[in-house]
This record gives sequence, structure tokens and C-alpha cells, in this order.
Amino acid sequence: MALPLYLVGLSHKTAPLAVREKAALDPAVALPAALRRLGKAVVLSTCNRTEIYGVGPFQEAKGLLLERGVGPQHLYLKEGTEALRHLFRVAAGLDSLVVGEAQILGQVREALFLARRHGATESLLEKAFQSAIAVGKRARSETAIGAGAVSVAYAALDLALAVFGDLMGLSVAVLGAGEMAELFLTHLRAHGVGRVLVVNRTAERAKALAERLGGEAFTLEALPQVLAGVDLVVASAAAPHYLVRPEDLPRRAKPLFLIDIALPRNIDPRVGRLPHAYLYNLDDLEKVVEKNRQARLGEVPKVEALVEKALGDYLEWYAGHRVREAIRALEERLLREVSAELPQADPLTWHKEAGRRAHPLILALKAQARP
Repeated sequence: MALPLYLVGLSHKTAPLAVREKAALDPAVALPAALRRLGKAVVLSTCNRTEIYGVGPFQEAKGLLLERGVGPQHLYLKEGTEALRHLFRVAAGLDSLVVGEAQILGQVREALFLARRHGATESLLEKAFQSAIAVGKRARSETAIGAGAVSVAYAALDLALAVFGDLMGLSVAVLGAGEMAELFLTHLRAHGVGRVLVVNRTAERAKALAERLGGEAFTLEALPQVLAGVDLVVASAAAPHYLVRPEDLPRRAKPLFLIDIALPRNIDPRVGRLPHAYLYNLDDLEKVVEKNRQARLGEVPKVEALVEKALGDYLEWYAGHRVREAIRALEERLLREVSAELPQADPLTWHKEAGRRAHPLILALKAQARP
């Protein structure tokens, strides 16, 4: 008997963002309703994918996504072993937009947790998702699939860590108050930086970002004074001209490190020639990102091997599971038959007689299950 698992879904590989938005199931309302409709299923819904894993017929799951406005051309269907392999590859980070990204493993774990909470799991799905989580953990602990920064923001953080070793207590100035500035500041806060100074053209945006992340807000007019007292500058402002020029940097007793991730650049390249200044730009970071990206791709065969090993382990478990389920059903059937034939006997007699009749049949079932 083939493994009765199915997968119906869409991802960044098959559907644009506008379509993926239609398929997304929020955990508060849409997801519980979907799980009630599907019966036994686990739904993995992220910004890059919505996938429904279930047992039995897949038509209801497909219908649910089509009703949300997803075109059939955006959907993929996988059954049996292929559905399971796909789940394992997703959890291991092999199917992500950025190979090896770590966030997906937590999302797989959360999908299983939500399905459990709504009573939507059963033995095959439980085992499949537990195995997927285990594969994801092994991929990250036994290979380098998640090593190295593969985004500019993370590469900038890695660079700062490489320069300073420890960011605890450092004073950091961030030029700009946009998405990239907020992302980088969030990373910095997680590493325990001391003072954070947000510099922006408009005071309101600088203040809003500073308040969210526990920093201090300044306008561009105060930039020279800010530069005089910080250890690290990260520039990501939208500006048509250089915001930091050589003449803006006073001579210092200790070096100043500057990371310019803006386009157009915020920092005059001549700053890098100053004896006390060390300047890195997008080209420097992109080289690091590309090197790390290629290194991750080199780890893919190792992770694929882990996936195939886990797949074999699951199928071996499933073969035993089928035998156990068949034996349980056989014993229940024979007990009913014996109790009907011997209505005057006591329960112990029924169980003994049912066991006697079941014994040769159980041996036959186990023999059939052997490879």
C-alpha cells in the first residue's frame, strides 16, 4: 500500500507575491476554519509558501486554495513519498528563497503545533513533521548549509562582529530610518550594543525608529557631533549626495569603522583613505554574500543525503506501522466474532480464543511485511 500522504501548495517558485497573499492563512481565523474543513491536515503558511499536508484524498485541500483565488497553474500536487521528500527538503532549507535560511524550521514546528492545538493531526502526519524537524536540525548542526551571511544586513553585522569581536557597549550611529536601517538596528540590539544614535533628514522618522529600538534621535545637522563620539557608523539613508565627507571626521584617538550599505552611497570613498577610518561599501559586502552563498550551495549534496536517509527511516517505520494497524484491526475483528459465537463465555475466554485464532494470521502478516 502506497504512503497515503498528499501535499497541495504554492510557493515563491510557482506564484508571485500577489497570488501568495491570497493563499496565506492567518492563524487566528482562516487557519482554524481551514483545519476544521480539511479534517486531518497540517498547513504550513509563510510569506513564501502555503502548503497543505494531509492524509487521504487531496481534492478538498486543492478546492480550498482555488476558492481563495489561486489559479491552478500556481499549484503543485505531490503524493506519497514525493510529498514527504518535499516536506523534509523544506524543513532542511533546501527549498527556501535563500538556501539554508533558518526561519523555515521554526515555521514547520509552529505549523505542527497549530495543527495539534486544533486536533488536526494523526499518526502519519505527526511522524512526518517530527521527522522533518529532526532533519532540519541535523542539516544545520551537521553541515554548513546555514553558515555565513547571505543578505547585506547580515553581512554588515558579520563584518562588525569580525572587526570588533564583541559589540557589547559600543556606540553605533545609523544614518537613515528606513527598512534596512531598522533591520540592522534590530540585529545590533540583539548583540548588546551600548548607545544607538539614529540620524535622519526628518526628525520625526528618526525619533520614531529610535523610540522603537531604544536609541537617540538626531537630524543631519547634528551629524558631525555624532560622528565624533561613535565607534561604528552604518549608512543606509536615501540621499542624492554624500552625507559623510573627509572633512566631517575629526581626528580621533581610536579608529572609526564605517559600513555604507546605501545606494547611492552615503559616504565619500575618500573617507577610506583617512588614517583613522576604515570604510566598507556594498561591493565589499556583496563579495562576502556571494562567497557565503556559493559555500552553502556546496553543502546541498550533504543535506540531500540526510533527507534521503530520513525518508528511508520513515518508510521503514511506516511498514511497521501498517503491520501494527493491521494486527490491531484483526484482533478487534476476531474478538467481536468470538464474543458473538460464545455469548455465555467470560471476557478472558473471549480474549484467549481470539488470540489463538489471530496467532497464525499475525505471523502471516509479519512475513508479508518483510523485505
